[in-house]
Amino acid sequence: MTTTPDAPSTTPPGRPPVVDLATWQAAREELLLREKAHTHEGDAIAAARRRLPMVEFDGTAEVVGPDGPVPFLDLFQGRDELVVYKHMWYDGAPPQGQCEGCTTTAWHLKDAVYLNARGVSFAVVTTGRWEEVASFTQFMGYTQPWYSVRDNDEPIGGAMGYLASYLRDGDRAFLTYSTTGRGTERANGSMGLLDMTPHGRGEAWEDKPEGWPEGREPCWYWRTDAEGDATWGPTSRPVPQWTRPGATPVETLGRHGPHH
Repeated sequence: MTTTPDAPSTTPPGRPPVVDLATWQAAREELLLREKAHTHEGDAIAAARRRLPMVEFDGTAEVVGPDGPVPFLDLFQGRDELVVYKHMWYDGAPPQGQCEGCTTTAWHLKDAVYLNARGVSFAVVTTGRWEEVASFTQFMGYTQPWYSVRDNDEPIGGAMGYLASYLRDGDRAFLTYSTTGRGTERANGSMGLLDMTPHGRGEAWEDKPEGWPEGREPCWYWRTDAEGDATWGPTSRPVPQWTRPGATPVETLGRHGPHH
């Protein structure tokens, strides 16, 4: 049973005002009007997205997966729609040195059963050499299909770090949509939940009430050390790696050049 005080409590320093439930509900309903407008605008943008022109490309172009070279059309798995995440890659780097941002996105996309039930396939592609990609995905425990598109140009290969959507019509393949950087956030459920919390993402760029914690650099919690402390130092790993067998502390990220 929940009890409430007879009168609002004193507001703690550096916090929004403490009010009674009725006052809070009125403020919440006012914000809801803005949220609904945001939702409706998102629906309108999605409608415009469905009307974008398409780019046809050679769907028989080969990519490399666990069974060797296969045509890109195989990624559709017999379905007509396909969503792909393009994972950045550091050649020669061990698991702890691979892109922490892409690790975050890929970790949130571990199961596509609901996409499949809707008739949409999902795959991850990257520019890494297949032997390195296979080792990384085995260590991470990923079950989604991964492919190397190292020798492919856009719209199969090219720039990484984005989501892209494709359509198949028989043996013809089309690019229909691609995000830019923050567009990948729609695949990261943790960010959406953090945006609902009092302190948000805990990042310095966010607009906060006066006196609120200032926050840190963007994405500061994506890597931790063995004790679980957030750090981007050379002894850290992307957070989910600490649950994997053999994820011991390291001394270097093993990166020998920029990602691609």
